[in-house]
Amino acid sequence: MKLSDFMDLSHLQKIQDTFSQATGLAAIAMDTEGNYITKGSGFTDFCTKQTQGCQEGAKRCQKCTADGQGVYECHAGLMEFSVDIVLNGEKLGRLTGGQVFSREPDEEKLASLAAELGLDPDVYIRAARKVPVRTESAIRAAVSLLNDMVNILIVQEYMSATEYKKIHVWEEEIASATETVTRIKENTRELEAIASKQTIMALNASIETARVGAAGAGFGIIAKQMGTFSKQSTEIYKKITQDANSIAESIHKMNES
Repeated sequence: MKLSDFMDLSHLQKIQDTFSQATGLAAIAMDTEGNYITKGSGFTDFCTKQTQGCQEGAKRCQKCTADGQGVYECHAGLMEFSVDIVLNGEKLGRLTGGQVFSREPDEEKLASLAAELGLDPDVYIRAARKVPVRTESAIRAAVSLLNDMVNILIVQEYMSATEYKKIHVWEEEIASATETVTRIKENTRELEAIASKQTIMALNASIETARVGAAGAGFGIIAKQMGTFSKQSTEIYKKITQDANSIAESIHKMNES
């Protein structure tokens, strides 16, 4: 199951954007195959253009993203996070981001890192100065809040989608049941007509038996039995009609509700 199967991902994007604006933490969502399903929010040049802009930096960042879980510190000294998106025990993706400092960055270390990555230390340090600084406790609280908000949203979206599907199936079944009741009524009317003909035939047979006297005694017994069967059939057909009407009334009430 994918998130896009039951929810509007623009709702997830809105929460993500608002979270980033309010906390200064970057954020992005991806599916279980590692494909991004939202646009990145709050990412800085220090990460996207500098650190990840070179081959070695991108390699180190990919390893951190693959190994990281919860709130952790990346190779460049930034606090990052990775939390799973789960529904009914099934992992549907994850939220990653952060990319803020938990303390004022050590510029000497940054210059050394820039040299390792083959970057201009001055440009790298200037980019680092634009990165937000948040306490570790504030970062962890923000990540926890985002995780709760997103999972609540997903549960609501899932319930809304599944309830809609149930209602759609319900409506289809009501329509099918209504057609069945209609057919029952039509078939019952035909059977009632046949029963009426049987009654007339039984009556005619009785008259003919009386006319021929003792010679038609055996036929008279059969005619009498035909009349009995016809009467019994008529009663059964009435019960079927009553039941069909009762079902139709119940379906009507369900459809109105």
